[in-house]
Amino acid sequence: MKQSLTLLIFCFALYSCKEKSETSTNAEVLHGETALTFSLEGKKVTIYTTASNTDLRLTNTGTKEFESAQQPIESNFSVFVNPSKTFQTFMGIGGAITDASAETFATLSKEKQEEFLKAYYNKEEGIGYTLARTNIHSCDFSSGSYTYVSDEDTELKTFSIEHDKRFRIPMIKRAIEAAGGKLYCMPLRGALHHL
Repeated sequence: MKQSLTLLIFCFALYSCKEKSETSTNAEVLHGETALTFSLEGKKVTIYTTASNTDLRLTNTGTKEFESAQQPIESNFSVFVNPSKTFQTFMGIGGAITDASAETFATLSKEKQEEFLKAYYNKEEGIGYTLARTNIHSCDFSSGSYTYVSDEDTELKTFSIEHDKRFRIPMIKRAIEAAGGKLYCMPLRGALHHL
């Protein structure tokens, strides 16, 4: 049986607030003391598919509108959205820009670099990463061991990010540009594989 993974990325930028309606696609959500009514009517999701033994790699394979439904059978792919249940805020999706990824990126041709940046960071023609994490000092994805300041230098006179200027900072700048000028970067210290 062909194994496939369907990744649904919802392209509804926050539900728009509307006046309360009697349709079953509306839900009232309480935030503090203010009740907001959200309409699912006309809202769409974009479907991206990745499947083995095909050319589908995060490929836009269509859109669907939200609709009321009964209990689906097990063979149906379903995503249930209940705007009255809120948990965590979704900040975005992204990946790591480490020494290893930046050094590998630098070995690509200019055309392949542009293809990569568009595929990952472009909101219209790619998957639109909005987050990036990177390391402070070396980590387990670095080609060597280094720190930004020498041991015992309590006055930080030896502070330097020269190592990062060669590969990582240029890649971060290119990723920010490809993301439309805004990319939330999270610098972390230490091993990244635990995240």
